[in-house]
Amino acid sequence: MNTYGFTKKIALVGTGFVGMSFAYAMLCESVCDELVLIDVNKQKAEGEAMDLNHGLSFAKTNMKIYAGSYTDCRDADIVVICAGVGQKPGEDRLSLLQRNTEVFKTIISPIIYSGFNGIFLGATNPVDIMTKITWQLSGFDCKKVIGTGTTLDTARLRFGLSEHFEVAQKNIHAYVFGEHGDTSFVPWSCADVSGAGLDDYAEMMKHLGKELEPLDKDGMEEYVHKSGGVVIAKKGATFYAVSRSVCQLCKTLLASSEAVVTVSSMMHGIYGMKDIVISMPAIVGKDGVGNVI
Repeated sequence: MNTYGFTKKIALVGTGFVGMSFAYAMLCESVCDELVLIDVNKQKAEGEAMDLNHGLSFAKTNMKIYAGSYTDCRDADIVVICAGVGQKPGEDRLSLLQRNTEVFKTIISPIIYSGFNGIFLGATNPVDIMTKITWQLSGFDCKKVIGTGTTLDTARLRFGLSEHFEVAQKNIHAYVFGEHGDTSFVPWSCADVSGAGLDDYAEMMKHLGKELEPLDKDGMEEYVHKSGGVVIAKKGATFYAVSRSVCQLCKTLLASSEAVVTVSSMMHGIYGMKDIVISMPAIVGKDGVGNVI
């Protein structure tokens, strides 16, 4: 229990589009008891906290929301990092590396100095590399340093498949593995609709009188790869979907039971991969990342 008498505390670093979409999702879902907003622009953080507090009467439960500083991370369960420069139209995620590395150098050190000993959860791109940089800068056990990885890519895949098969997304079970970027891939043998393989499901629907177009798997992977860029080109940034994925990961990290999620985590030899951070299905719970499946 932290010094304020609450039991679940999250510190958010970065009150930009992604950070505040995440904070709003946390308010709507009532995921934590205490949420502190930290930003180099303290006045913006204060304004955002005030705006969120004015919506508390409509929330499921009460929350303590306020603008703070890195010292407030000392008793947080999770530090969520959404700070950094955004991806511009036509720019790939890797081009953000150098600029966001410099940003992280100014963030991680004061968090560690505060006495923080919880879990780092990052959403800043390129998220896989930035997760490793967070681990290197923090000196934490790698199981306590997590990135959003391909959770968003997986959500985009499930949406695309639900549209194709004309079935609710909750009935789609499929994953995207690898880098959060253009080299990610779909292990199609793991994809199903309520337990039925995709081809089997299409054949079953055919017998029931519902003819479905053949699934273009290459086209579906391209949809997953290009979706972020399309959104950025149309509206300037992506933030709603990724913020929801961060919110869901926080719920998982604060829950009593574990879940299998495709987060950015350190590989320790699986498939010959070692000392790199990518996304594979991992068991995630209150202690961070457990075993990779």
